[in-house]
Amino acid sequence: MAENIYSKGTRVWFEDKEHAWISAEVTSVSKGNDDVIKLVFVDDRGKEIVINTTAKDIRDGKEGLPHLRNPPLLETADDLATLSHLNEPSVLHTIRNRYAQHSIYTYSGIVLIAVNPFQRVTLYGPEVIQAYSGRKRGEIEPHLFAIAEDAYTAMAKEGMGQTIIVSGESGAGKTESAKFIMRYIASVNPPGSTTKSRTKLSLEESSEIERQILATNPILESFGNAKTTRNDNSSRFGKYIQILFDGKPEIVGARIRTYLLERSRIVFQPTTERNYHIFYQLCAGAPLKERKDLGLDTDVTKFHYLRQGGPTSTPIVGVDDAEEFRATQQALVEKQWAVFRLLAALLHLGNVKITPTRSECSIDEEDPALILATRFLGVNLAEFKKWTVKKQIITRSEKIVTSLSAAQATVVRDSVAKFVYACLFEWLVAIVNESLAGEHGDAAERAEMFIGVLDIYGFEHFQKNSFEQFSINYANEKLQQEFNSHVFKLEQEEYMKEQINWTFIDFSDNQPCINVIEGKLGVLALLDEESRLPSGSDRSFLQKLNTQLLKPTNKNVFKKPRFGNSSFTIAHYALDVTYEVDGFLEKNRDTVPDEHMSLIATTKNPFLKEVLDTALGSVKAIDASHPGSPSPSDSGSGGSRRSSLIPDPGRSSLVASSTPSISKRPGAAIRKPTQGSIFKASLNALMDTLSITNVHYIRCIKPNEAKKPWEFSPSQVLGQLRACGVLETIRISCAGYPSRWTYEEFAERYYMLVPSSEWQPMIQRLELKPLCSLILQRTINDSDKYQNGLTKIFFRAGMLAALESLRSEKLNALATIIQKNMRRRMAVKKYNELRTVTIRIQTWWRAIMAKRLVESMRRDRAAKLLQKQIRCFIQRSLFLQIRQSVIMFQSRLRGAQARRVYKESRLLHATVLLQSLFRGILYRRVYRGDVKHVIYLQSCVRRRLAKKQLKLLKAEARSVSKFKEISYRLENKVVELTQTLQKRTEEKKILQSQLAELEQQIQQWTSKHEEADAKVKSLQNALQTAEVELSRRDELLKAKADVERRLEDATTKAAEREATIQKLMDEITVQAAQLQSQEKAFANGPLRNNEDGSVIATLKNEVSSLREQLNRANAYNALTRGVRDPPSSPTFTPALRSEANQSHGATLTLPLTNSVHQRRHSSAGVLLNPAEYRTSSDELMLDVKKSQALNHRAASVAFDGDDSLRVRTNGLADVRSYDDVAEEKIRLMQDIKRLDEDVLTGLIRGLKIPAPSTTNLAAMKEVLFPANLISLVTNEMWKYGLIPESERFLANVMETIQAHVMSFMGEDAIVPGIFWLSNVHEMFSFICVAESDMLQGIGPGEENAVREFDWDDYARLVTVVKHDLGSLEYNIYHTWMQETKKRLGKMVIPALIESQSLPGFTTSDGVWKSLKSYYTEESVIQQVFTELLKLVGVTSFNDLLMRRNFSSWKRAMQIQYNITRLHEWCKSHDMPEGTLHFEHLQQAIKLLQLKKATPADIEIIYDVCWMLSPMQIQRMCTNYYVAEYESPISPEILRVVASRVQANDRNDHLLLSPETEDTYVPAFLNVSHLRRLAALVA
Repeated sequence: MAENIYSKGTRVWFEDKEHAWISAEVTSVSKGNDDVIKLVFVDDRGKEIVINTTAKDIRDGKEGLPHLRNPPLLETADDLATLSHLNEPSVLHTIRNRYAQHSIYTYSGIVLIAVNPFQRVTLYGPEVIQAYSGRKRGEIEPHLFAIAEDAYTAMAKEGMGQTIIVSGESGAGKTESAKFIMRYIASVNPPGSTTKSRTKLSLEESSEIERQILATNPILESFGNAKTTRNDNSSRFGKYIQILFDGKPEIVGARIRTYLLERSRIVFQPTTERNYHIFYQLCAGAPLKERKDLGLDTDVTKFHYLRQGGPTSTPIVGVDDAEEFRATQQALVEKQWAVFRLLAALLHLGNVKITPTRSECSIDEEDPALILATRFLGVNLAEFKKWTVKKQIITRSEKIVTSLSAAQATVVRDSVAKFVYACLFEWLVAIVNESLAGEHGDAAERAEMFIGVLDIYGFEHFQKNSFEQFSINYANEKLQQEFNSHVFKLEQEEYMKEQINWTFIDFSDNQPCINVIEGKLGVLALLDEESRLPSGSDRSFLQKLNTQLLKPTNKNVFKKPRFGNSSFTIAHYALDVTYEVDGFLEKNRDTVPDEHMSLIATTKNPFLKEVLDTALGSVKAIDASHPGSPSPSDSGSGGSRRSSLIPDPGRSSLVASSTPSISKRPGAAIRKPTQGSIFKASLNALMDTLSITNVHYIRCIKPNEAKKPWEFSPSQVLGQLRACGVLETIRISCAGYPSRWTYEEFAERYYMLVPSSEWQPMIQRLELKPLCSLILQRTINDSDKYQNGLTKIFFRAGMLAALESLRSEKLNALATIIQKNMRRRMAVKKYNELRTVTIRIQTWWRAIMAKRLVESMRRDRAAKLLQKQIRCFIQRSLFLQIRQSVIMFQSRLRGAQARRVYKESRLLHATVLLQSLFRGILYRRVYRGDVKHVIYLQSCVRRRLAKKQLKLLKAEARSVSKFKEISYRLENKVVELTQTLQKRTEEKKILQSQLAELEQQIQQWTSKHEEADAKVKSLQNALQTAEVELSRRDELLKAKADVERRLEDATTKAAEREATIQKLMDEITVQAAQLQSQEKAFANGPLRNNEDGSVIATLKNEVSSLREQLNRANAYNALTRGVRDPPSSPTFTPALRSEANQSHGATLTLPLTNSVHQRRHSSAGVLLNPAEYRTSSDELMLDVKKSQALNHRAASVAFDGDDSLRVRTNGLADVRSYDDVAEEKIRLMQDIKRLDEDVLTGLIRGLKIPAPSTTNLAAMKEVLFPANLISLVTNEMWKYGLIPESERFLANVMETIQAHVMSFMGEDAIVPGIFWLSNVHEMFSFICVAESDMLQGIGPGEENAVREFDWDDYARLVTVVKHDLGSLEYNIYHTWMQETKKRLGKMVIPALIESQSLPGFTTSDGVWKSLKSYYTEESVIQQVFTELLKLVGVTSFNDLLMRRNFSSWKRAMQIQYNITRLHEWCKSHDMPEGTLHFEHLQQAIKLLQLKKATPADIEIIYDVCWMLSPMQIQRMCTNYYVAEYESPISPEILRVVASRVQANDRNDHLLLSPETEDTYVPAFLNVSHLRRLAALVA
């Protein structure tokens, strides 16, 4: 079998410099002498590669042979461990294919590989969290949430601490992955929670601690993240977040540990890199006043610590530092401006100028940066300046002060800045831990388990590597060792659990490298030793390294570079890294001079002192009791048991090296810990924590250096896979048995490799193990290639590919036999058909030949006849044609001659016209020339005459008299001008004075104008206000007029009514007098007979009806705001009842509100005559009234002791009769204890609800009798004026019903919920009828009322009870609806997706039956099943979308059948619109059934599945499960589908989100009390 590995057509991998690995195919295999095999390959570029090998080398898997490529079916596997050929190129190719399909997560055994998409993807919403909640890993697509769910489930089941390690190089997405993991853990409810789902659909449902855990990210990112060449938001520190849980398990708190903050970034940044984000946020976002107070500027180039990265370093594209500053402010509530003041001090400290001289340096005391820095730090300026440029050496006898050079002074200044910032960062972490310690700070004591998220830097290798890279790679060496041992341990446990024979797997242990780093004479020890020497230097440190570590035992780990003498090389597990020793000692010491420490310790800035106390671990009470950072003594025997359950991962105190400097005594020799020793201790503590937890691994990969979305650089990814240990895991797996199959899966897949006579009886007897052993014996000769376990079969690498090859050959051979027999049968059938058809054709053909002979004879005769006629026709046609041509030629010739004559005549006429016009032009030109010459002659003559006149005038001017005359004129002119000048001067003075006056007036008018403008503006505002008020006044006047008109009408009618009432009162007075006289006569006369009793009963009935009419009149007067009080004795005749009703209909103008409710079980609403239409509780009340009216019992009249009638204050006789029935009713209703016992206990709590049934429906009164009885009691209380008692009664009833319904859990809540929902709705209808009667002036008052009927209390009570009943109905509906959805949610996936046929879960679960049996309204039934069907559609679609093994055409056929049954059910129950909720699922099924081979097929899919988003289509195509006889979807087609997915498209969602009714509270609001209230209400 090994010789056939490289058969013709086999695809393999060859190493390539450009693409890392390139595919090739075997084109020929030839065997030569001495077992030599010549293999010829052609790669994808057409290059031919020849390899000579032997069968033994192929069998043994010699190194020089190319790696085999997996079949196309496995090239997009979601778990690398399932690959047949588990090698480096196959792993890289699988990750690349999945990344091209926008699948960024891939499993590799226990490791999740996450490739950064460099683009926001919709994979982390609440619906995705809900999809992964409670699901086992491997059921659905790989995801971060699957790892988090594994950790959460393992913690809840085993009670053991869990750790999720997120690692990768800068820019790979570690921080974002850690955020999403924490969001998932904070969003998942405990398994035993009684909430409606296992996930919290919004942040509002989370507790305050959970939100605080998520809110720590903005603070730590602002102060600990910076822009680097590889990442715009690179974490420059490592952090370990422990999320603490109690035993339920619920989150009770958290704590954070940080490691190795990059302090050198504060004072220096490489080109294109930035300092920590907070400095740029502060400069950009601080308000103008605070920015001025702190001496800051928006131009960051003015600060030395911010401009070293160059102009291209800031701002970051797509990041608004001012907006980020506001977000940081919201997260950093405590002492934020004190923090910003300290940050400003560090910026000014960087601007302090140190001027060098020949042998020393100096600082100007007037330097503004120095002044601001010392002021904000609260230290003495002179002392700070002195000890920045000086240093003090303490000897036994004296103190020597020496000067520092400019470079040394700069180092001192920068060390102070780094020290203060590190202290501030430690303080921030302490504050965060304090906020995460729970409400009472007892999270560590309450915690019993935890989940830790380690977000740590990945392996780093730059052109120049220093102390930071050395520390980071040291941490990664330790983590890699833990990772290798963990993987090996899992492999070993699996083998032992299955009890197979196995040998020890040799894996590369990096312990020698760790020994070189942290050994007794390792790099860290030698570095600490050199750092403590006063004359220590980087060169001497390198010399010690070469002396101690360049030994044969370390030759594979520690190396000396071939060129240069300032570096050393360590062979790490990923690759060899060369470190430059320059700066090692200074970064390892990283201490502040004692003088500066003493100066800072005496600071006048209280916040800085608090920061120092917190960071240096001094006496700060809150820090001493802080549960997240216990002192070393806390972990001893004094700690509680629970505290010991949660290990402390160690605290990487970046400033602890300076702790002894503050309190040490002069002359005491205290050895200061170095940064290397501190980091080593904290790392060891972290490793101890990881060793006692169950570790989960996430490896983040950066696909390209340019951070471009969806671009894949194979060489870069391959280097990261090697660095993160994924390939080492694969190597360990390949060394053992990487492929594992259960016996059932193996037998189902490979049973055909043995004859059916052998496998058929074994399968019938379920003898799977013997069958699998038989298959393996027949197919695999080498027993070392597989092992049989208890439940699984383990295979060596490549065995599954060989079995697949044998299976394909077997199936091909069987298919060939089937094809051969089928073709033979088809050939025989075809021959018989051809023979029969041939005979039939011959018969038909002979007949046809005879017919053709007859036809040819007839055709010859007809042809001759046709030829004669045609020749005649042709000759005649030719003659006619020639004649027509001659005539046409003659006409054409005559026409040409006529046109020529006409043309010549036109030419002659045009010539004559042109000659006449030209001659006219010539004559006009001659005329104009003559006129010009005449004018010229005239001008010459006139010029000559003018010259003569000029000479005469010149002669006159030369005479004396002429001069005198001219001088005289000039003198007069001067005099006139002088006078004129004087006048002008005077006028000027006058004008100037007038101008001054005018200016004063202008000033006055200007001021008056400004005052006038102000007044005008105020008047305009007042005018606008007045206009608004006038418009309102006009409206009010109109309303007033309307009301006055209505009031006048009402007053008129009321006056008429009062006159009528007064008339009736007079009649009643007369009747009362008559009654009095009659009673006296009766008293003196004989005893009453039966007739007298009946007359008295009739009179009493009349009085009762009169009182009822008077109550209505009183209600009407109260509603129309009548000015007169109702009469105290309501008695008028029944004849006025119809008149009163008519008056009600005519005068009642109050509008009915929308809440007037129509009765459900009647054909009409609430009318004025209710006796015709009312049912249920109203019918019972009317029946009671009728029985009272028809029961003519003798009514007794109450007498006083003197046998005289009692008279009221108004003079009317008290005609109230104390009926026995009324008294008994009042007594029963006032017996509160017995009434509550009967109603609350007997009628509600102890009621046995009738079972629902659609075949034998119960009568309506048998279902709604609780509501009818409660309504009857309420109505009777109202009739007798027991308003407060009825309010108490109804409140107890509603509270008891709600508590009773809420007491049912699970499926038991469905039937009681529907029963009481229907009854509460009936009670609500009764209240609506009462409200309608109240608005019409109809009250429930009775003459035997215990107290006077109060309309105000009655109206208030009806309104309140109506609102409360509506709320109770809403609560009952949603309570049982939630339980129904819970039950249905468990059945949807097994019934609709997994089952082969749909069980009738909607018809058999009692919901429909209960709704119909308890007379629920049709609208409610429609709403119920709309919600349930939508839940079915959304849940099933989301589940199908996330499952890989269910996305096949066969499963689609089954789901289509189940959906068809649901459609039939909806149509049979008159709910055709319910099928609309399955549209997404139906289109997904169509997608699975459609062809997906070409881009044209993809276009068809997009046209057919128009409701599905591009991301959903891409996921369905990626998850498509290929059957055995199908060709897999090519990667090119999957890339075409993935290219349709647009980035940041808000409408492109992966999963459908169910509608929730939770109240939205923004996460940025600091309203914990309100947020908790909203969560409780939801």
